[in-house]
Amino acid sequence: MGTTGIEISFATLAAGEELPFFHHHKQNEEVYIVVSGEGTFILNNDEIAVASGSVVKVEPEVSRCIKATGSSPLMYICIQSKAGSLEQYTMTDGIVEQ
Repeated sequence: MGTTGIEISFATLAAGEELPFFHHHKQNEEVYIVVSGEGTFILNNDEIAVASGSVVKVEPEVSRCIKATGSSPLMYICIQSKAGSLEQYTMTDGIVEQ
């Protein structure tokens, strides 16, 4: 899409599958939106159960891994951008046209 301020990805983990590695970021925070399925997010040493409709924010320095724990695939959207870079919100950036 050529975006210059965010990255958006869509991922699916099969039932029982997990990411093969932990990772963290230098600058980017992430927001995960669970579309369907059930799983566990491992954030540093904490495990967080997620299901359809869950939203999880992860700071750049937090080590993370994701597991699909249910009987169906875990599908999620991941949105990431540089932490602290949002300077305007909809109400301050939007211009109403008449």
